[in-house]
Amino acid sequence: MLIRFNVSNFLSFNNIQEFSMISGQVKSKMDHIYQDDKIKLLKFAAIYGANASGKSNLISAIDFAKKTILKGLPEKHTIKYYRSDPTNKNKPSYFEFEMKIKDKYYSYGFEVILNHSSIISEWLIEITPENVEKEIFIRDTKKGTYRVDPYFKNPTIINKLTVYADDIKFDDSILFLRLMNQNKSNLYTENKEVRILEDVYQWIKYQLDINYPNKPITDYSYFMLNHHVDQISKIISAFGTGITKFNIVDMPPDKIAKILPQELIQDIYWKLEEKNSKRKKKNIDDNPGLLLRGEKEFFIFEINHEDRISCKTIEFSHGQRDVVFSLSEESDGTIRLLDLIEILVNQDKEKIYIIDEIDRCLHPQLTYKFIETYLAMSKKRKVQLIVTTHESRLLDFDLLRRDEIWFVDKNQFGETNIYSLDEYNERFDNKIDKAYLEGRYGAVPIFGAIFPIRKEE
Repeated sequence: MLIRFNVSNFLSFNNIQEFSMISGQVKSKMDHIYQDDKIKLLKFAAIYGANASGKSNLISAIDFAKKTILKGLPEKHTIKYYRSDPTNKNKPSYFEFEMKIKDKYYSYGFEVILNHSSIISEWLIEITPENVEKEIFIRDTKKGTYRVDPYFKNPTIINKLTVYADDIKFDDSILFLRLMNQNKSNLYTENKEVRILEDVYQWIKYQLDINYPNKPITDYSYFMLNHHVDQISKIISAFGTGITKFNIVDMPPDKIAKILPQELIQDIYWKLEEKNSKRKKKNIDDNPGLLLRGEKEFFIFEINHEDRISCKTIEFSHGQRDVVFSLSEESDGTIRLLDLIEILVNQDKEKIYIIDEIDRCLHPQLTYKFIETYLAMSKKRKVQLIVTTHESRLLDFDLLRRDEIWFVDKNQFGETNIYSLDEYNERFDNKIDKAYLEGRYGAVPIFGAIFPIRKEE
């Protein structure tokens, strides 16, 4: 689970800004909290702010850190420092995750001078409940120094890590965590002690699910699980979309050819044949398949034991007459809701869903209903949902806790600041949505006159 994220000198963030999922002093709605004997974490956070205030920049910062860890520095990174201060060009940008993995707590982060494409420091630290920091590894590429020995007890592990760290002690182009997750599966299989390096990497790769307004949130794979069918149908119907149920149906090849480019179809077939060949060599019974999700399309390509390739798609029944519609015929709002349903049906996995502009294409009441449903269904789960929104209806103490409400705002220098409503000493009977729209907490647009207003004589 996510505990905290810190960032500085990135886009509109100048000094270090902290976004935290640690619960505050609020005593109400304790079922919104994940709690063990060491920590209390929020399962939901809503981030408010005017357009261009920095809401999306916070999501981008988390995404940027994730991509750098998994694939290296993304394209156009050299201009993503806080440019309102020219001296920041040569200063490091700071990214740090604090996370709960199993029953332990860790801090992983790095500093990089973006304009120079130079990673200058990196660290992974275990944080104990007593707030004692135990270094797992730490490196400084400018000095060419590193430490990998205080945490580990096995001399063989220490020697191996020392060799890997020594090879890149002056290499400012790669993160040690990334290096230690490239073709080293045998290392983790044979040595449980060092598996923390894999666990942190896998947490970042698989548990941080970051989504933007103009991209599909899910591949719809959850529709394929039989034990989800009744639950999904019930949820869709409850949200007033008109959909009563869904079916997975065969799609003839001639229809596929009218929708998808021939080159893409050939590529899919080639990949399936490659998967099928590997299946036969390993004597695996499962039929290989591929999911293809577009903005308004969904296809399932499968190859059976007779080596025949089939394609299926999803159809939705509406009303009592069971009028059938394809995904492409559904409204943007319905498709947005179908994307979000995965968050409700994910009962088994720990995951952090981060969604920019959750209310895009959704009616305000539907946004409210979705968050209300998520909170009601999240009581026994370790799923976290973090959203950016303009929807003031969510600013409701009947729905949310004060510490679940966050604001971002820009000052006169263009710096984004992040702060929680819990920092304000608000009475419980205050109308928070009204106060927000009146600008009491910042995070709302300030309009200037576009045209001079002529006074009546």
